[in-house]
Amino acid sequence: MKPDPKTLLLALVAASFSLTACAQQDPQAAAGGTQATAAPDAPTSPALDVDPASADGRAVEAIRKINPRIEVDAVGPAPIDGFREVIVSGQVLYVSDDGRYLLQGSLFDVEQRRDLSESGLAKVRKALLDEVPEADRIVFAPASPTHTVSVFTDVECGYCRKLHSEIEEYNRQGIAVEYLAFPRMGPDSPDFATMQAVWCASDRRQALTDAKEGKTVPARTCDNPVATQYALGQRIGLAGTPLIIAEDGTQLPGYMPPAALRTALDELQNR
Repeated sequence: MKPDPKTLLLALVAASFSLTACAQQDPQAAAGGTQATAAPDAPTSPALDVDPASADGRAVEAIRKINPRIEVDAVGPAPIDGFREVIVSGQVLYVSDDGRYLLQGSLFDVEQRRDLSESGLAKVRKALLDEVPEADRIVFAPASPTHTVSVFTDVECGYCRKLHSEIEEYNRQGIAVEYLAFPRMGPDSPDFATMQAVWCASDRRQALTDAKEGKTVPARTCDNPVATQYALGQRIGLAGTPLIIAEDGTQLPGYMPPAALRTALDELQNR
């Protein structure tokens, strides 16, 4: 049967896709690890306060005509004339000022050799991450860090474990790593329960290290941020772990060795 184009568009705009198991080249996945299940809907943000008669309002209304349940994270001028940039669930959409046409995908500036879509996404990621208290993160940091990254992590992910096994080297490179929870197998899974136990431990740093080394972490329950952080990962369009995000909201490409990450962060800072 030929798929309905409208159904495909709905799926794309709503970002209703399954999460991959770790990065695309995760050694556990390559060895036959279990793929992540499709994620439930993440909590939505309050409706944007935009004038319905404005170009921004028409862009938002165009998205809601496709699916009224979709909540728009941001809307504003696009880098190309005649369009508005709309960000939904970690995706960039371009809607014509009259609300009739919609484009999806990256917008690349050939002369500047950069992805213009990433700029808008970075602002949204930064704003969302700024709402996460430091007390809800598990932090491994040197005394005076040069850079700080937020890392959505999972205790079962092969590349997440590899990254953590090198945590001391990241710190020696001047990088503070602030972990957020993203149990990729979803709620009601043993993975999710383990990460809750980690966040409820009296020594979260040691519990996280133990879990990533395959050791048993005693089951614990408490008021913890795991579910909230899991929903946040969905909201920003996370498609695999580890997800590394720089201080300005720029997403970096999955696992990176410590020296390579330091180089990338230096380049971002100097750009």
